[in-house]
Amino acid sequence: MLALVNYAKDARSVELREWPVPEIGEDDVLFSVQAVSVCGSDLHQYLGTHSWPVNYPVVLGHEFSGLVEKTGSRVHGFREGDRVVSETAAVLPSDSAYIRQGRYNLDPRRAGFGYGVDGAMAQFVRVPARCLHRLPGSLDFEKAAMSEPCCVAYNAVLVNSRLRPGDTVAVVGPGPIGLLCAAMAKLAGAGFLAVLGIPADLKRLEVARQLGADATLGAQRENIREWVRDFGDGYGFDLVIDAAGVSASLKTALDIVRPGGQITKVGWGAEPLGFSLDPLVQKNVTLQGSFSHNWPIWEKVISLLASGKLNLDPIPTRVSPLTEWHVAFEEMHSGQIVKGVLKP
Repeated sequence: MLALVNYAKDARSVELREWPVPEIGEDDVLFSVQAVSVCGSDLHQYLGTHSWPVNYPVVLGHEFSGLVEKTGSRVHGFREGDRVVSETAAVLPSDSAYIRQGRYNLDPRRAGFGYGVDGAMAQFVRVPARCLHRLPGSLDFEKAAMSEPCCVAYNAVLVNSRLRPGDTVAVVGPGPIGLLCAAMAKLAGAGFLAVLGIPADLKRLEVARQLGADATLGAQRENIREWVRDFGDGYGFDLVIDAAGVSASLKTALDIVRPGGQITKVGWGAEPLGFSLDPLVQKNVTLQGSFSHNWPIWEKVISLLASGKLNLDPIPTRVSPLTEWHVAFEEMHSGQIVKGVLKP
């Protein structure tokens, strides 16, 4: 089968290769991939800018939907032909205390598809049956392939953040996760929602407006601190979501969060901060990290997508065959599209 393989740390060390169809164990299924979404982390590995260990060579892809092709001998509850989507925690230690807590996503020994083990940018992928969720017939494979980033956003905004209806919310970084965080904040009843970017984010900030943002800032090089001083009571936002990850975005979050407010950091960034955290102390601000997702979050997100309450239609998406992966990657990298979806 053809697979999109990341074969080295060097930038653009990604290519289509012939790859063996995976063998499955007794607790696995052979997953027939119908759609796989391109994540920002796939781009980071493609560009060689990632900050996590990768088991080279590895097939990319961890946001995927499809069909059960074959089941292992101990798999119950799923059969050939079932429409399914998969979580990302491909490998979990059997002695994990976090599994017992239902927080297996936080075990540092977990390994995910696309970096720890072969992922889904291929016709088939081996998936432990415990990772599977059923898809309702009303949810097409292309949208279902974006369940995973929706789960990341749900966890950041609705689980790890203190968000109440009427709260003011700012999202820093209008990439795929930032836009989905904005959509989740709107669903949760944000009283005022702002999305912040840079001039290169002009198209993505327009998408943020379509998703319900009340204000978008940064495209015209506005002075965001001055804007915040003139906004509301002048103290800042109740909740700031840092979905960009770079040092400057966390600095912006500290500048615009109100005293006693919260910053939730979901974006990754490898560089050191380079600024003082004293404002965090002075403002009595909660700084919260948010990583990945777990079983109940997936069930809620699938329900929201199937019902249409979480509407992904405004998000510019390119659906392409796997052979056109390079165009999808480059268009995401340049900001022409928000998400690329590949069909192996």
